[in-house]
Amino acid sequence: MSNSIKITVIGAGGSFVAGLVHDLCLAKGLSGSRLYFMDIDSERLDSATRLCRRQIEEMGSDLIIVPTQDRSESLRDADFVITIALVDGPRRLSEGWKIAEKHGIHWSGSFHILYDEPFWLNFYQLRLFESITEDMISLCPKATHLLVSNPVITATTHLSRKYPQIRMVGMCHGYYEVFRIAEVLGLDKTKLEYRIPGVNHFVWLNHLTHDGKDVFPLIDQWLESGEAESYWEKNPEGIMGRKKMDLYKKYGVIPVGDTASITGASWPWNYHSDKEVESRWGVDSRTWWWKYIEDISGMAGKLLEIANNTSKTVNELYGLDPLNSTGEPMVPVIEGIAAGVGQATIVNVLNKDSLVPGLPENFEVEVTALISSAGIQPLKSKQLPNAIISHIIKDRVAPVEMELAAHESGSMELLKQLVMMDRSILSEKQAIDLIDEIMALPYHQELRDWYQ
Repeated sequence: MSNSIKITVIGAGGSFVAGLVHDLCLAKGLSGSRLYFMDIDSERLDSATRLCRRQIEEMGSDLIIVPTQDRSESLRDADFVITIALVDGPRRLSEGWKIAEKHGIHWSGSFHILYDEPFWLNFYQLRLFESITEDMISLCPKATHLLVSNPVITATTHLSRKYPQIRMVGMCHGYYEVFRIAEVLGLDKTKLEYRIPGVNHFVWLNHLTHDGKDVFPLIDQWLESGEAESYWEKNPEGIMGRKKMDLYKKYGVIPVGDTASITGASWPWNYHSDKEVESRWGVDSRTWWWKYIEDISGMAGKLLEIANNTSKTVNELYGLDPLNSTGEPMVPVIEGIAAGVGQATIVNVLNKDSLVPGLPENFEVEVTALISSAGIQPLKSKQLPNAIISHIIKDRVAPVEMELAAHESGSMELLKQLVMMDRSILSEKQAIDLIDEIMALPYHQELRDWYQ
């Protein structure tokens, strides 16, 4: 069966492609699969194709890459669709952020302004995802859509509600940080069993065993030892960093991945209220995010440079282990369904039958799922602390619901209400001035036309 599998990658000239192809090469159940690389940028598409064809050859795989700029061609009769596309991300993020800073918005204020899921970029991402989904319904109605591009929380909620007939899951890499705990404690990560429920970019480790034994007492011992202080000096924002462990002490569960980190909008805000407070926790939100923009702005050049560099293998150039997976979560889903290789991974789906107790039904949640030829089977999680549930609803669920209400209705009033949820907004005028200046950017005609 595997040699007939068609896997389409939308936005194949993006940053995830090398790790994705690396893991696909290691998936024996996917031998002979055809990878349709689709990207609207011909140069990036060419770089990604040349690089990954070399990678496939170096790893002794028989995967086949078919590059195309025709989305319909890439989707027709596809079995799996992976979306990693970002609509003009670096420019639109940076220019919007500069305006937000000008209007007094502080870093660590919200998830919908100074973050990589701001309302003015989400609008175009959601439009793109809707278009891809409608094409899939027409061209490959039985395909499974693995959505990797942000905003996963908003898009999974929106697409699953609007198109209930589709097979779709959101995917995120953040959960993989649980294996860093094993590294710090000197445990074999292959013997871990874990549950990390929540919503995307706001997930909490509430169950962790190693070889059947509870790991949380080992974490408590580590905190009481001198090892914690030594770790914090080098890794203030790591999985067992000072802030994350402080939250663990308060709530009894551990924030994982983007949760409660710079990459997760620096939540909670009180750890980032000013420069002096941030320095005590060893972090600098603004510097990190502007460095992120610099990095993703140079991604196309890096892709081209590596594609042209034949002095080393692709894995060496990327620092990838040719024998071990990078942990791309899309691959276990594809191999599990297509080749019947049963395994577990983390997925984003609608909260049905209280998969995450305490969170609203029909809203995106991130949970463990069993993957097999029978499909994706999400597993119900253990109850999170009520305080964490309250934070999720206030800081993630409520703004996403407001954003979707604004997006679906085209209501400027609701968009204004979304912006006013940011803690830096002190007046209605401040919110209106911010929206007006962002919308005045020349490439936002579609945004201006939609919100009335």
